Amino acid sequence: MTESKHANEPFDTIARILLRCFVLGYALLLLWFAVYLCGGELLYGRLGGKLFGLTQHEVDAINYCGMAVVKGLVLLFFLIPYVAIRLVLRKST
Repeated sequence: MTESKHANEPFDTIARILLRCFVLGYALLLLWFAVYLCGGELLYGRLGGKLFGLTQHEVDAINYCGMAVVKGLVLLFFLIPYVAIRLVLRKST
């Protein structure tokens, strides 16, 4: 039984790392949303409007699409592998 636990330790470590990456990814999304919500006009006025010549609608679309892509990637690369590893580890014990 102890050999089986030793064999599962690397997977348990990887699962914990994936969970932390998932939490940090969502923290990044929340920070991005807060900055966009509180400083949206500042972002549009300084970056989007003057620097790149974008309209307010284009800046909104870029931010929403960027948040959606990051959310999808966080789910795909961190949460799904974490759940898969946990399910395999649960079945092996």
